[in-house]
Amino acid sequence: MSHSIPVKKLHDGLTIPVIGLGTYKLKGSQGVQAIQGAIDERGYRLIDSAYNYENEGTVGEAVRRSSVAREELIITSKLPGRYQQYDLAKATIQESLYRANLDYYDLYLIHWPNPKQGLYLEAWQALIDAKNEGLIRSIGVCNFLPDHLERLEKETGVKASLNQIELHPFFNQEEQRNWHEKKDIATQSWSPLARAEEVFGNDTLQDIAEKHNKSISQVVLRWHYQLGAISIPKSASPDRQLENISIFDFSLCVEEMILISDLTKPDGRLKDQDPAIYEEF
Repeated sequence: MSHSIPVKKLHDGLTIPVIGLGTYKLKGSQGVQAIQGAIDERGYRLIDSAYNYENEGTVGEAVRRSSVAREELIITSKLPGRYQQYDLAKATIQESLYRANLDYYDLYLIHWPNPKQGLYLEAWQALIDAKNEGLIRSIGVCNFLPDHLERLEKETGVKASLNQIELHPFFNQEEQRNWHEKKDIATQSWSPLARAEEVFGNDTLQDIAEKHNKSISQVVLRWHYQLGAISIPKSASPDRQLENISIFDFSLCVEEMILISDLTKPDGRLKDQDPAIYEEF
């Protein structure tokens, strides 16, 4: 079964689906089967990975086994914090490709700014050069704050195409999203469904889901879509994968969007990972 997923065009011209598959913890043969099934049978075209997920090989194998042409897929990976120094970053991008046995990544991101290290500008230059060499089609970041993003553009003249941030009903990132919109930087949501126990036990979300005869997951992912964010929910379950992309046959009204956004909390981060101070290894 194939689902037609709407797409969003990034400012650098790359077109990507508005919902994709997160692959954290999907590894080995089971991971290959889950990812290949998502592509071939459920219609996913955006696959998100990272060097630190240690599954780039799994993603690459799923891509090779898939019946879908490589050029129809958008494959993402990310540079880890410990390799932000320029030479290390360049080698790590190459290693990412070797691990996946791919000729290029469609989207490559700096995973965290790691501001205490102060090397994210070197890492960004490495991504720029790798893109110029044809190893990457589009370059972006994860978890960068506006001042980090502004520094990248000011120092290099190259603006991030996308910023992948923690975004879910309990941490709606309204200020950051609005800043992205003004700067024409796409917002991508990691952990879009937050913690299952919080989401599935929430009365507001349950009421909205019952009204639309949809699951709570579908309501939350539809909320992301209507916010203009690109979500990447993770699931190995074929049924859940299909459920997660079956969100384009209903709409949330303005009042429902507000009710969901109002669930946000000042301390809504799942793991208290504040990009202003958090350091990824």
